[in-house]
Amino acid sequence: MTESRTDNSEDPVEKLLRSARDEAVNDPFHVTGVMMQYYEVCERELWFASRHLEIDRDNTAVVRGTQVDESAYDDKRRNVSIDGTIAIDVLDDGRVMEVKPTSSLIKPAKLQLLYYLWYLDQVVGVEREGVLAHPTERKRETVTLTDENTRWVEEAIRGIYDVTTSDSPPPAEEKPFCESCAYHDFCWSC
Repeated sequence: MTESRTDNSEDPVEKLLRSARDEAVNDPFHVTGVMMQYYEVCERELWFASRHLEIDRDNTAVVRGTQVDESAYDDKRRNVSIDGTIAIDVLDDGRVMEVKPTSSLIKPAKLQLLYYLWYLDQVVGVEREGVLAHPTERKRETVTLTDENTRWVEEAIRGIYDVTTSDSPPPAEEKPFCESCAYHDFCWSC
């Protein structure tokens, strides 16, 4: 992952919080849950997404993920958009849910859910518990925002800032899931 920042500019975590709270910020900074996931999976993918390069919506992995997300637990959850920055699913018992088709990329999914919990706590002032669900595997995991998880989220925010403000993408790295990535052609067709 990206190394820690060494310059004297404002800490990206503080910049994000100030932006989210609508405080005066010269250069607003926003992070979405998907950016958290991309950061954990592949910083190059994050860089492309931050430049609004449209993913291949017909990609098999994208289609499968969308189908699972749209059909799982639909009778027990509702979609909530907060500040136009994050979109979360809330279960009828108040827990925040993140649905993924498989547990093969559990760390990115967990980081995304933890970011939602962090954002709710830090920006909205609401503490919630989370549920990471993999309905095709019939697995569910309770996720809580501990001090350690808070540090993980805040380091990821700093890393996301470094990646997204860079003038060029990180170098391509061959990873086991590159073949199924919606940005595959951006990395490997040249």
